[in-house]
Amino acid sequence: MKRLTAAFLAGTLLAGPVAADLVIPDLSYRTGPYAAGGIPFSDGYQDYFTLLNQRDGGIGDVPVRVIECETGYNTEKGVECYESTKGEGALVYQPLSTGITYQLIPKAQADGIPLHTMGYGRTSAANGEVFRNVFNYPANYWDAASVAVNYLLEENGGSLEGQTIALVYHNSAYGKEPIRTLEELSAKHGFEFTQLAVDHPGQEQKSQWLQIRRERPDYVLMWGWGVMNQVAIQEAANIRFPMENFIGNWWAGAEHDVRPAGAAADGYKSLNMNAVEDMPVFAEIQEHVIDAGLAAGDGSNLGSVLYTRGMYAAMLAAEAIRTAQDMHGEADITPAMMRDGMEALAITNARMEELGMPGIGPEFSVSCQDHGGSGKGLVQQWDADAENWVVLTDFIEPDEEVIAPLVEADSMSFAEENGITPGCE
Repeated sequence: MKRLTAAFLAGTLLAGPVAADLVIPDLSYRTGPYAAGGIPFSDGYQDYFTLLNQRDGGIGDVPVRVIECETGYNTEKGVECYESTKGEGALVYQPLSTGITYQLIPKAQADGIPLHTMGYGRTSAANGEVFRNVFNYPANYWDAASVAVNYLLEENGGSLEGQTIALVYHNSAYGKEPIRTLEELSAKHGFEFTQLAVDHPGQEQKSQWLQIRRERPDYVLMWGWGVMNQVAIQEAANIRFPMENFIGNWWAGAEHDVRPAGAAADGYKSLNMNAVEDMPVFAEIQEHVIDAGLAAGDGSNLGSVLYTRGMYAAMLAAEAIRTAQDMHGEADITPAMMRDGMEALAITNARMEELGMPGIGPEFSVSCQDHGGSGKGLVQQWDADAENWVVLTDFIEPDEEVIAPLVEADSMSFAEENGITPGCE
């Protein structure tokens, strides 16, 4: 796997494309305050494609070529990486950044290259009639907010009337995404909703947690990433906030988020869009990729939450490629064909079993109208003694009665602003 800078990549394009392959850029970040999350995701993403190359000769007998470009979670660098790699025949981009995603949506639309913003990005991109080249399956931020509230409803006998839920969020487009949904859910269920913003990168949070200590909300939800999560969990422990009432979203629930706090993190909860148990595919990656010296990293992240999610994202891309190959009768597909494959994607329990990933996520299918998937998420809890995550629930349904109108309103506003006529081609 090549790991290149945007500037170097720009120069290499002058030489033209290489032999037929399936090109997958990896807009990674192995440096900076968000590297702790970026590294395992990128390792899992790349290692799965390497597994397919080594074990199967690629996808449909065409090898996958991953081009890694370091963004540092910086939006400007992310756009540079996109511009530097798109001419290589890039089939799909996974930006792993809401800021980068927002900048790439119009570019990808104009260039006809699909984006997969798995559980992040612009939530209303779930409306495929407007965002034809953007896919955010299997779930989005508004789903996550609703899943968290539905979990708390279940924990409280079906009522949150009179309770207070505080949101500690990264003060960015990413962190602000769930606010509108939580406001609607607050009105529907009668809980008080408060907000506490944390500025990038999130290392200073004492004032926010002192406010929480004063106001004593019943629950705290967190929309954090990178070092912000570690600091928040430690600050919550410092004020003795009950960890079982502290719930992060699925970007605030990895091993590196909780381990720095040691025993104090015990009982912390988070959402997850993917299962966390051992899977047969891990043994195959160990044999064909890590033991063969072909891993993207040092192999130590295998099986972790974000390694598994990166692998899951790669699996969804690979299955979309297979779908596109079958639809078009062409092995070396184009970005336009890839878009078709993503829009026709169907992930079943039987197929996940075949792939050695039983139950890694819920079943879902994609259509022109719905690029968002099932919207389901589960709740997991950190066991500090065992140093692992314990799954507490099955996959929980979001409240489509609240979310669907929000997606419709926001996507239609985007369509009007950008002169897009919604519909399926």
